[in-house]
Parts: sequence; structure tokens; C-alpha cells
Amino acid sequence: MAMQRHYDREFVRTFFTSPTAVDEDDSAKMIRSAAQLQGMKAPDVWVPDNEDATAPSMRDEGVDNLIEVVSEYGADFPGEIHPRVVWHREDSTTRYQGFQHMLEIANPENGAVDHIDGFVIPEVGDIDDWKKADEFFTIIEDEYGLEEGSLSMSVIVESGEAELALGDLREEIGKPSNNLERLFMLVDGEVDYTKDMRAMTPTGSLPQWPELRHNTSRGASAAALIAVDGPYDDIRDIEGYHERMEDNRAKGMIGIWSLTPGQVVEANKAPLPPKTGSWLLEVGDDEVELREEDGQQVYDGDEISLEETGDGYVLRVGTDERELDEDELREELLDMTSYVPSMNDIVDSMEEFEAAKEAGRGAIAMTQSATLAIGDVEVDIDKDRMWDEATYQAAQTPVTLFQDVYEHRPDQHEELEEMYGSDVVERATNVGN
Repeated sequence: MAMQRHYDREFVRTFFTSPTAVDEDDSAKMIRSAAQLQGMKAPDVWVPDNEDATAPSMRDEGVDNLIEVVSEYGADFPGEIHPRVVWHREDSTTRYQGFQHMLEIANPENGAVDHIDGFVIPEVGDIDDWKKADEFFTIIEDEYGLEEGSLSMSVIVESGEAELALGDLREEIGKPSNNLERLFMLVDGEVDYTKDMRAMTPTGSLPQWPELRHNTSRGASAAALIAVDGPYDDIRDIEGYHERMEDNRAKGMIGIWSLTPGQVVEANKAPLPPKTGSWLLEVGDDEVELREEDGQQVYDGDEISLEETGDGYVLRVGTDERELDEDELREELLDMTSYVPSMNDIVDSMEEFEAAKEAGRGAIAMTQSATLAIGDVEVDIDKDRMWDEATYQAAQTPVTLFQDVYEHRPDQHEELEEMYGSDVVERATNVGN
């Protein structure tokens, strides 16, 4: 069954939440500031948060603030706007309150709905609960004469029930008895998920939950939706944030929750191919990025050493020492190295494969060469990779992401051209089409 989606965006890098009301003289201060973000500081999806980020006693005021701010700034906001309202799978009173808030926000007379792309529903349960929320969307659209399905619905997966519901989506979407085709994002909420699972760690920190992230990404892929990881609470740990995003991308989960404008910038840039390529050298359980100097890839650490002897080489890795001839050394270093391609490298390879395919060739070899410098010893290596149609399609994903960003975020064009250069940007927007 083909999925019919009601939106154009294929990727979401950043999901940024802001409290709709704070206990200050200007209670709308946080969302007013967020609504004016532009460029790399602005998220792909902004979530004025009238649930966990806003105190229960201030949520009615939060709705008023949201309407005021979105009415004023929504037309110029470069991303999508998806307010989060209250909901709970086990509490009908909470669900009704969320419904009332959605009704008020979506009322065309209040001036905000023209700039709102959908709503985020937290604390969902099994698939029947998702359908309850979907029915409220349909009622709201009918009430105000909005096009059916024009308000997209995103859910936060923060319970075992919701995780199991991910497996039901493919079968349920498209049935005439529901409008679940309005679904847009599946967002993980690891904090409440940990509570729901009654999980414990010795330090009290959150478990990594790689299974949840995999299941959410798989559910999104099967139902043609977008998967987004939950918040990374240690906002000063930029390296940890990057490691989390890298691990997510290997699962097909491009997007991540951002708690600060600083995290938004990092998460907007991280999935994009790098400006320059880099060589990595495997050192124990880690990979170290080599330093380029005078056309060589230089290793500066002390875990690996290489010495030239009269008839060969001595390679030491940690406490392991091996005597190797030239061919054996080259093979060993080939196994220990990998290359991270730049945007230009990826575009070059795709263009070369497209030309070969046009000439009737189904597969070609791509070669990447480097001179490694370890201590005083230099070794030339060549890495060959066969490109066929499957390789081409896999390599196209980061370029497709770039093209999606370029199409939907014109406010980032200038920064993208500064990052890559106008020639690479032009080629990247055209390759694969």
C-alpha cells in the first residue's frame, strides 16, 4: 500500500522546543525569541511547548502567548511550526484539555493557524490512542473548514505501548476509518520512556535505549514518516551530542531534539557532508582523524609507531609489535584506515558513476589515495571501492538531505555557500536529478 503524505519535507534535522509561558514579566519571552531565529540558528521544526516545558498553571496563558507570537512572527519563520499540547493515553481529562487548546490555537479568527503546520501529541499509547488524537484533528479541521489532513500530527514515543504501536502503523495508515496519513514525525522521549519501563541505572542517568531508537527509525521507514531522537540533556557536552547524532544516523534517524539554539546549530550542520574529506586511523577501539600536512596524512599519537629496518618495517600498535614487508605493511594500514568523503568527493563520485552508467557500464571502481606519515616513515596507500547502482543510491542519501535543506531552507543558502563554495552547492543541487 503506497503512503500518501501531506507534506513535502523528507528530512528533519532539528526539533526545537520552547516553553510557551515562563514565570517572568514577559511570560512569552522564550517563544518570542525563538520565533525570530533565522539561518543555522533556526530549527527545521519549532515546537512551542505547552506540555512539559510549561508549568500546568500557566498553560492557558501559554496558548494565548503562542497565538500572539505565531500570529506576529509565523509568516517569516523559516522552519515548520508544530506546537506540543497536553495528552495522556490514560487520562481523558488531559486529552480533553489538549483538544480544547488545539481548538483555540487552530481557530482562524485568532490569526495563528495559517502559520501552523501541525501539532505534537505526547504520551500516546497503543494505536487506538493514536486514532483518538487523529479524530480530534479531523474534528478541528471540520469545525473551521480547513482542508482534511492539512494539520499534520506528530507523536512522542515515550511508553512501551507506543513503541509496540510502531509496528501497527503500516497496516493502519490509509484505512478509510482514520486519517493517520496526517502523521509526520515519530519522536522519541527517553525520559518518560525510562519511567514507563521502570528502568534503573547505577548512576540514575538515562539508559541509551538503542533499541527504542532503532524501532522508531524502522517504524518511520516502514510508514514513510520521519524519525527524531529525544533530548540530549547535557547541553555543554557538544562532543557527546555529536556522538549521539552519529550513532543515530547509522540507524537512519537523522533528526534530534534540540534544547538550545546552540544545539540547533550543531544538529543542523552535523548530518550534512563535511566541507573537506578526512582520513581516519584505527587506534585500539577508537578512530583518530589524521592531520593533513604538505599533502600527507600525519599521525601524531603515541599508540602507533612505525620504523623502517633493512629489509622491512616494524609496526607497533599498543603492545603488539609485528615485522612486515612492504606489501604486508600496506595491507595492514589499508585495514586500519578509512576515508570520510567531503561533499565535493560525494558529488564527484556520483557524477562519475552517472557518466559511466550513461555509457552503458553498470559498475566502476573508485580509488582514493593518500600518503600516510607515521613517525619518519611514509607509506602510499590506495583504497578501491566498487560503485554499482546500490552504492550510488546509498551515497545519494546525504546529497538528497542537502537538496531537501536547500529547497526548504532558503534562509540557510548563504551559510551553505560559505561552507562549501557556490560551485559545489550548484553541482550538489543538480546531481542525482
